[in-house]
Amino acid sequence: MSFFSSPFDSPSFRLALLAGLSKKMLGAGSKNELLDLIDNALSVPEPGGDQGVLEGLASLYRGQVDQLGSVFDQVDRVGRKGLPEVWVGDTSVLASEVVNAAGRSVTQMSEAFQGCATVLLTLADAIGAAQRKDEQGRGQLLEQKKTLGGRDGFFDDLHENDEEEWDRKNAAHFGSYAVDLMHAAVSDAQEATRVAARDLNKWAAEARAGKMETSELTAVDKLMLADTGVAGADTELNEILTAGDLTRASTRMDQLSLDDETAMERMLAKSDNPQERAYLMKALAAGHSVAEIGKFQDKIHGKDPDWLRRHLSPVVTRTDSLADKGVAPDGSNINKDYVTFDGQRWVQGGDGAEGTCVASSTVTSRAMVDPLYALGLTGGPDGQQDDPDAFKQRLVAEQHRLHTEGDGGKNWGGMGPEGQERINDTNVGSATGSDYERQDLNSADDRRAVLTEVEKSVAQGRPVPVDVSGKEGAHAMTIIAQEGDKLQVYNPWGSTTWVSEDDFINGHMGKASTSDLPNAYSVYLPR
Repeated sequence: MSFFSSPFDSPSFRLALLAGLSKKMLGAGSKNELLDLIDNALSVPEPGGDQGVLEGLASLYRGQVDQLGSVFDQVDRVGRKGLPEVWVGDTSVLASEVVNAAGRSVTQMSEAFQGCATVLLTLADAIGAAQRKDEQGRGQLLEQKKTLGGRDGFFDDLHENDEEEWDRKNAAHFGSYAVDLMHAAVSDAQEATRVAARDLNKWAAEARAGKMETSELTAVDKLMLADTGVAGADTELNEILTAGDLTRASTRMDQLSLDDETAMERMLAKSDNPQERAYLMKALAAGHSVAEIGKFQDKIHGKDPDWLRRHLSPVVTRTDSLADKGVAPDGSNINKDYVTFDGQRWVQGGDGAEGTCVASSTVTSRAMVDPLYALGLTGGPDGQQDDPDAFKQRLVAEQHRLHTEGDGGKNWGGMGPEGQERINDTNVGSATGSDYERQDLNSADDRRAVLTEVEKSVAQGRPVPVDVSGKEGAHAMTIIAQEGDKLQVYNPWGSTTWVSEDDFINGHMGKASTSDLPNAYSVYLPR
């Protein structure tokens, strides 16, 4: 087994190599130089992948869809029979709610299997097309190599008559075109693979109930926790427990002492509604002790789901937020949602005037992953306040604290990359079990290459800080979600909006801020 990989394993390396060879062929000054360049191009491996295997996998996934249809029919029949108001599971949930959740879960599984099948079929077609394009290019190169004939000897190479020059230039022209075909094949396969990885990662993250492997909760409890969203919003866009939360909460449940496990189950059973239970588990996932979670429950117990949403979930995504309604005169998206608590925005400096964008983004990111932290900001020390002015004071004080912790600039302006990485590690990473690492983005290719990891992170519920620059200097925002080819961005000016992958790659990030800040130049990836 080799522990060393060839540079040819990297699509980016192959793209750069083929692009260089294409240009060099047009400038080749001799027959032998051109033959060497053709041989170099032919040595580049063809796009990998087996179209038949991918199609077979897609067929297997589609077969599962038919079986799930039968399961859904059975669940639906049970749900329509009018179940008695009985309690089931360790955490005491209504049987009728469980059946409804099971129906939604089966539907989601069916959609996931169908979605995965479509992804694999699309990938299979793209890989087949790329391999055929590559084969066409290689055939052209072999034809030109045959036309050129054998290598010239030393004396032959000293003189080239008009006919030989014509043959060389003609072969260089067609050879360059052939290499361009091979380059396009690698590019097409790379992009198809990236899109497939994005969609498969998303479907995997949405296989939610299976993320909770703990034996300390019943299957019913796991299903209900995974199915619970914030009140008054689309559940699939606003699940309280992310895929990462479910995994971490499961692990922590298994690590609890017997006394803590009993106390945690008692708190879950005591909860008034599914949202309260989900926020308790989210607190466990964020690393809080059972004693801390007990005090947290004392503050939120008896509150209705709407109160819980306002105090514990800063960002709530509307279904229509994905619609493209064009851009305003400043270049920002018209369709944006304001992130507010009782009318006061989650905004840097409390009014947008200060330059604490890094600290402010970090504060909101942590509030999204840690409900105890969110409640401290919205509800104050006793968790009961509902005062936007008091919230503003606490919010700004916390922004200032993190700005100082990250060695931010004077007059609440600017922060260096080391400070940005540090405050994300200590505040967000500590809750999600992640260590943030800066990655510079110097080109469109860099931004395209990092997308898969960015999207996988946010699908797991781990926010990804992104820095943008332009004529107005620099600004820090956070990528918080992904749907299809769109990324949801939180701007610490107090809003969220969606930008496309193309916007991120090609310098149109001004849609999330202003046209003066178009270029994403770094991200911080949670490892």
